[in-house]
Amino acid sequence: MNLKISPAPIGGNLRAIASKSYMHRALICASLADKPTVLFCPESNRDIIATAECMRALGAHITEDNGRYTVCPISKSHSGPVVLPCNESGSTLRFLLPVAAALGGSAVFHVRGRLSARPLSPLYEQLVAHGAVMSPNGVFPLSLEGKLQSGVFSLGGSVSSQFFTGLLLALPILDESSTVLVEGTLESAPYVRLTESVMNRFGVFPAVTENRMEITPAPYRSPGTLDVEGDWSNAAFWLVAGAVGGGITMTGLQHDSCQGDKEIVGLLKRMGADIRTDGDRITVKKSALHGIEIDAKDIPDLVPILSVAAAYAQGETVIRGASRLRLKESDRISSVLQMLRALGIECAEMSDGMIIKGGTPKSGVVDACNDHRIAMSATIAAISCAGDVTVLGAEAVNKSYPAFFEHLALLGGEAIEV
Repeated sequence: MNLKISPAPIGGNLRAIASKSYMHRALICASLADKPTVLFCPESNRDIIATAECMRALGAHITEDNGRYTVCPISKSHSGPVVLPCNESGSTLRFLLPVAAALGGSAVFHVRGRLSARPLSPLYEQLVAHGAVMSPNGVFPLSLEGKLQSGVFSLGGSVSSQFFTGLLLALPILDESSTVLVEGTLESAPYVRLTESVMNRFGVFPAVTENRMEITPAPYRSPGTLDVEGDWSNAAFWLVAGAVGGGITMTGLQHDSCQGDKEIVGLLKRMGADIRTDGDRITVKKSALHGIEIDAKDIPDLVPILSVAAAYAQGETVIRGASRLRLKESDRISSVLQMLRALGIECAEMSDGMIIKGGTPKSGVVDACNDHRIAMSATIAAISCAGDVTVLGAEAVNKSYPAFFEHLALLGGEAIEV
């Protein structure tokens, strides 16, 4: 689907959609719990569906009715091989490799798109070293047999925090204690804190420090009901839209959330945005922005939309610490720069980020590169652009935000299929 987005003043109120990062974790914990859990998650997407389908395959009974998910936990070890359709969800694959191994039995992981090319090392080698029997690394469908054994796991912190989340979720259901050692600096650390937060709601309390995680056997205990909190990652698109295009008020976001992408508020303030908070209401007005330096080590998902704010800012914005973006749904350093250049913005590539010289984006054609965050970023860039912008492959938004273009229309934006 190709969409033409025309410049238009936008404004209004919008409630943040539910966090898919939170929902992934809640679905897994609920499936491992002692009794049923009701999860309230008003919005879904392809990634959430992938995790739900995989947990069903592993033996959980999950039903959904208008955003109310009833999760009856896995009652016994699955007989295999079960097929786990991860689709394009990296979280689903990386979280469930350790979980399925800890449950025992046999499973086959299926993936689509670039996910087969995204790294599984060193998680793969650590699982094999602790009893898992797996088909060759990087070859899909990926088969898994055997049962994970407790012990000491050691992983570098710079590849993916998802590896650590997968182990944190899996290791409590083993019979003995385990230790996870972090080699170097753990990047995207807020995602691990989010994992801890959700596990805590289910009565499991791993001891996590900067370079060490201690996990003792513990039963997951259902809280009964759980509300999935609002998604800061996707709210960031509308907060930037307010700063470059008009007044927007977001609700439904928790300021004490463990989600790292809540840093969007502070970053926009540093760039000069008129942004104000009142309880769970965050209002952003069109502002004269200026360039800043950004360390994206803990907030890689914000880089595409921050590049849009930088495109409208006076002066240069330097984004560093983003080398892992090359391993996302697209090579996001390359695809972000491609987007900016298509809109007439001067920018330069660095090994771990980019330099963006702000100005006024012009009309152009942007290829979303099958990447939801590129499709949404290009759309936000278009709302105050000097002319129409065509986004090729705009349906990529369905991975995380199927209602994105409906919400754009609610705020006065215009997108026409071409």
